[in-house]
Amino acid sequence: MPQHDSSTSLIGLGKRYWLPVYKPRDVVLDRGQGARVWDTEGHDFIDFGAGIAVNALGHGDQDLLAALTGQAGKLWHASNVFWTEPPLRLAEELVQASGFAERVFLCNSGAEANEAAIKLVRKWAAAQGRAPEQRVIVTFKGSFHGRTLATVTATAQPKYQEGYEPLPGGFRYLDFNDATALEAAFAAGDVAAVMLEPVQGEGGVVPAAPGFLKRVRELCDAHGALLVLDEIQCGMGRTGALFAHTHDQVQPDIVTLAKALGCGFPIGAMLAGAKVAEVMQYGAHGTTFGGNPMAAAVARVALRKLGSVDVLANVARQADALRAGLESINRELHLFEEVRGRGLMIGAVLAPAHKGKGGEILDHAAAHGLLVLQAGPDVLRFVPPLTISDEELAEGLQRLHAALAAFAGA
Repeated sequence: MPQHDSSTSLIGLGKRYWLPVYKPRDVVLDRGQGARVWDTEGHDFIDFGAGIAVNALGHGDQDLLAALTGQAGKLWHASNVFWTEPPLRLAEELVQASGFAERVFLCNSGAEANEAAIKLVRKWAAAQGRAPEQRVIVTFKGSFHGRTLATVTATAQPKYQEGYEPLPGGFRYLDFNDATALEAAFAAGDVAAVMLEPVQGEGGVVPAAPGFLKRVRELCDAHGALLVLDEIQCGMGRTGALFAHTHDQVQPDIVTLAKALGCGFPIGAMLAGAKVAEVMQYGAHGTTFGGNPMAAAVARVALRKLGSVDVLANVARQADALRAGLESINRELHLFEEVRGRGLMIGAVLAPAHKGKGGEILDHAAAHGLLVLQAGPDVLRFVPPLTISDEELAEGLQRLHAALAAFAGA
């Protein structure tokens, strides 16, 4: 069978058998190396999306592969009925790396990590003697915290919630970066926690404004509330620091991680600080696969490498190069209203004349051998591997220029 027919038949399987909640581009990816991937027809693509900020060490990292295969030859799964070494070591290393956490809950995804954080907030509030109506969690418009019923409710974007009513109670939405609104929300006396992303991802790659996280921390302390930071997309070196909140010099009570923590192998984690580390005791929460020894073995290597001086220095250097490349393209084509973000988490906001055309631009990019993301219909999102080389970045920018020129001339 010709290779093209094979690709077409595979796509046909997806369209026939997958629940159609996704609309992938008609490309079947087959293998990858570094920041480059190939499809089943042999076409290559520069990867500026990294599996939605997951493949932070690129594709085919030999240290990750060695960790996975080494553990695969020993023990795949034991459940949390027994101890195994990799998750114990990982928990210790996460606590040490965080500088604030005392305990760790390991799970399988970002949504699970945020679900655990929501439950921990409520359990803590209950232990404080707060009635159910005094356990409100404040989140911010434009946020994204997951797809479970609780985390999609925490996600203050109606488009993700439509049709899933009745939604769970106990959440209140405010404008992101609006400290005055947060002060007013605390006046009600029912806020148990504030939950936010230091850099909003799905909401358009929007960083917390200078000083905002510090003000949130101050208000939480003044009103006896917890600070929960969702670093699922912006954490693990993405912003140029292992933990994104360290740029703002705040100490959270809870941090959630996933995505790059496993560099492609599914894993999530909730880190619990001193106020909440002992709240959940035996039977309070659980997971069948969380702390799987293979996932933990991979995550230990990912954590070590993502926090290394070399990787973080590369993030800073390539972030500057990517921004410079985007600004150069924009001086010629005038497609972007703003380029924003932090580290290698960059959003290019489309100019008014091109609002709503993010998906169309992504099609042009794929046709020119570039994988890139959007953050809503109006923002192009660039989250390449943190190890991307000078050559890969330069070639990706060349392909982006060609794709955007084709879009502008269409």
